[in-house]
Amino acid sequence: MKRILLAAGGAMLLASAAAAETWDMPMAYADGNYHTQNGKLFAQAVGLCTGGDLKITVHGGGSLFKGNEIKRAVQTGQAQIGERLLSAHQNENPLFGVDSVPFLATSFEASDKLWNVALPRIEAALEAQNLVYLYSVPWPPQGLYVNKPVESLADLKGLKFRAYNAATARLAELAGMVPVQIEAAELSQALATGVAEAFISSGSTGYDRKVWEHLSHFYDAQAWLPRNTVFVNKDAWDGLSEHNRNCLRSAAMMARVAGTTRARELSGWYLQQLAANGMKVQAPGPQLAADLEKIGKTMAAEWAEAAGADGKAILEAFAAAR
Repeated sequence: MKRILLAAGGAMLLASAAAAETWDMPMAYADGNYHTQNGKLFAQAVGLCTGGDLKITVHGGGSLFKGNEIKRAVQTGQAQIGERLLSAHQNENPLFGVDSVPFLATSFEASDKLWNVALPRIEAALEAQNLVYLYSVPWPPQGLYVNKPVESLADLKGLKFRAYNAATARLAELAGMVPVQIEAAELSQALATGVAEAFISSGSTGYDRKVWEHLSHFYDAQAWLPRNTVFVNKDAWDGLSEHNRNCLRSAAMMARVAGTTRARELSGWYLQQLAANGMKVQAPGPQLAADLEKIGKTMAAEWAEAAGADGKAILEAFAAAR
């Protein structure tokens, strides 16, 4: 009898192992970055909730797919789930760049309000591309990194400027700089070799990439708070049980809150670390601030025109929510 029970138990374990599903989750940022850490906690929560029926393996630092490859990889089923800076795909749909309109939403509170009113349309746009939205987490506010004092945008003219999405490329053009598309994982090398001489990003990127080894100044412009978005291949999603889909939804809700909380906590700390490592951290002076605001108005008008009726509805809803 004991042998029968052991055999039956072994068969059940084998059946369970066979039924378990493993998903790959590519992420563009280093394992030490809070987005990647948050993704790993999300994956653990999914594994616990599903009782091991769904295991998500996180691949950080662009190790499985480079940042600019992740969205396409998930769309086509090469990976079942992934995280991407959605604004990097604004050329596909202007709505994907709503979080990177300069000076539209410049605080965590405003960023959340803007995202909430835009989300139904963003979800629909992702679904049309065979993707299911799960959650999104903001970066800290964006500032300007450069290797010299800057009093106005005239001081930046001609510099090679690292761009990571359409908004940063357009900002570079309007400021008279030369945009160069560079993923976060390639940033340190680009700065070391002179491929890039300046860029706009959060304190997180500067800290993660130790940019004080190459640049001297950070101007805390608080221009916008871009967001990383996690999405699932729709075919993979449809193949899950309702219980496992609910586990993903629940874990996603927790990941959004936990990731945003962590971003808030780290925002000031990152700037302290930049200063501690020798960078001069300061607010933009009057002329630089005025120049950036002027560019922001131009880019906001361009985005609204490109986004059409959906963009207008989002901006009106955001104005009402503030």
